[in-house]
Amino acid sequence: MAAPATTAIPNRAETLKVLRLMGGDKPILMLPGDADGYGTRWTLDGQQVQPAIATYLMKADFIADSGPTEFGARKLALTTDGTRFRNDGVLWWAGLSLLQRLKIMILG
Repeated sequence: MAAPATTAIPNRAETLKVLRLMGGDKPILMLPGDADGYGTRWTLDGQQVQPAIATYLMKADFIADSGPTEFGARKLALTTDGTRFRNDGVLWWAGLSLLQRLKIMILG
C-alpha cells in the first residue's frame, strides 16, 4: 500500500479491511462525542473504526466529509486518492504470500 512517505499506515491489514468495506460506497460515520465525554467515534457498517485509522485516512485526504446524516453524524466517503489508495492496497495484499499476510496481521 503506497502512502505518503511522512506517515506510517496504522495496522495495515485493518486499514485495508476498512478501505475494502468502503469500496462498496459505504461511508464511515463520524459521531461527535465531546458533549458526552467520550470523544469522537467512527463507525463503518455498524462496527467501530479504530481512531488511528480514521484519523490517518482523514489527514492523508483519502476520505472526506460528504455531508451530515439526519441524526447529526458526518458521512466520510472515499476521495479519488482514497479509491486509488484502496486499489493499490488490494493489489499489494494479493501479491503477498500467506506467511507475509499472517505476519502483517499479527505484527501490523
